[in-house]
Amino acid sequence: MEVIVPILVQLVGGGVGGNVIGQIAKSLNIGTAGNTIVGAIGGIAGTWLAGMIPGLDGLVGAAAGAAGTAGGLDLGALAGQGATGLVSGGILTAIAGLIKSSMAKA
Repeated sequence: MEVIVPILVQLVGGGVGGNVIGQIAKSLNIGTAGNTIVGAIGGIAGTWLAGMIPGLDGLVGAAAGAAGTAGGLDLGALAGQGATGLVSGGILTAIAGLIKSSMAKA
């Protein structure tokens, strides 16, 4: 359970980030399902990448999960993973939207 919760936080954060970008920048919108799926993938990938950067590894917690001292989950690490997932999901959705837009013009 301790490994599943951080992954779910990253997936949800990424999906939300993807949909926020799709709503803010209409030219980058790839549809609700596309925004959610690409954002969720970006949430997982971005949090994994952020964990490899010195200085950010403490913010996002351990890659496999952030266990607290009493066997519970570290809420600070989960918040960091959610925020990282939100941003990286938005970024990957924006990239996918740019690619879709440029292909539609060609």
